[in-house]
Amino acid sequence: MEYCEHFQKQSFRNRTQILTGNGVKTLSIPVINGNKEFPIVDAHIDYRTFWQRDHWRTIVSAYNNSPYFLYYQDAIKPFYEKRYESLLEFNEELLCTVCKLLRIPCNWSKTTDYVYEQEPDLRQLIHPKRQKSEDYPYRLTQPYAQVFSDRFGFTPNLSILDLFFNEGPQTTTYLQNCCFK
Repeated sequence: MEYCEHFQKQSFRNRTQILTGNGVKTLSIPVINGNKEFPIVDAHIDYRTFWQRDHWRTIVSAYNNSPYFLYYQDAIKPFYEKRYESLLEFNEELLCTVCKLLRIPCNWSKTTDYVYEQEPDLRQLIHPKRQKSEDYPYRLTQPYAQVFSDRFGFTPNLSILDLFFNEGPQTTTYLQNCCFK
């Protein structure tokens, strides 16, 4: 896990996207001094707004009618109740929970220094602005049933929550068989 990079605004480090009845909704975790450049380890979550309550309400509204919401909500809801001091703490615990739900090992090492050039450099690979490009190579192309697909068709590249709530135990199989553009 990258502990030595600088916090990047408008990246997936503090945001995700879900499909709601009104279309794609970005859920963003506010970060104190998020407009400045600073090490990711110093990215502290800002609790001056009720983002946890708002995020959870949006998730419930979007996925309450999905086939597997009831089965996965207990694993996800604590992230919208517990107060995390840092964004890294939140992300690390969330990543570990996702790995457990996918039944894959949750073992990684923390970086101790930032390597500017490495091959391959995967740190910038997935980014919200890049995935909108038609030539983005990691666009999910294999449709699965989504709650609001009757309104919007298949919407690719949403949060893993979308897969869990819609595909349930088939999420791992879907990811193993995943097709990218």
